[in-house]
Amino acid sequence: MNEIPLGVLTGDIVGSRRIEDAAGLDKALTSTLSLLETQYAARVDRYRGDGFQVALPSPGQAMMAAVLTRAALIRHSPSRRETWDARIAVAVGTGDLPETGRFASANGEIYVRSGQALDALSEGDARFALSLPQADDSLALLTRFADAVLQGWTHNAAETIYWRLQHAETQKALAERLGRAQPTIHQRLHAARWPLIEDYLVHVGQRITAVMEAPR
Repeated sequence: MNEIPLGVLTGDIVGSRRIEDAAGLDKALTSTLSLLETQYAARVDRYRGDGFQVALPSPGQAMMAAVLTRAALIRHSPSRRETWDARIAVAVGTGDLPETGRFASANGEIYVRSGQALDALSEGDARFALSLPQADDSLALLTRFADAVLQGWTHNAAETIYWRLQHAETQKALAERLGRAQPTIHQRLHAARWPLIEDYLVHVGQRITAVMEAPR
């Protein structure tokens, strides 16, 4: 297989052993991965029960896919006391684009970097990591700030961002989609710090694209 530009997400569920509704979590994760296949032409795989891996042929969309994944899981959380979330390590570079469910046969150091970054996340409280072919301290710092914002999302905030990431529409249209008043949607977007997250996603997407297009 020829190596192509990729974004690879390697993740697992935070505190999965303490989650009582294992079947509900499995259903939520399955539907989330299916959404990534549709939204980003991604290939996906599951491993070790709560682990997953995603490969995107558009590296610039990798962090957006990661944010959408976490928003989807948080919105499915059963209660405020039990919030479902994931640690996700994003790596960009080149590698094979495997078939869904066949990641064991994938080649490329990008898969190794993504896996190693997830292992590092498991040692602390952070839930996002971004690995580029060459370290970028500025993007790493911005990613830590974005992660801190997401860790404070409520179910309602995550649900609103979940739909906003799929549909670039006005607050009025989003309110109609969710059956809520426009001021409510405005409040939820503000609580989720959406303007900052949106700017972060645009910036990181542009930086990743520039890195991938730079002469080697």
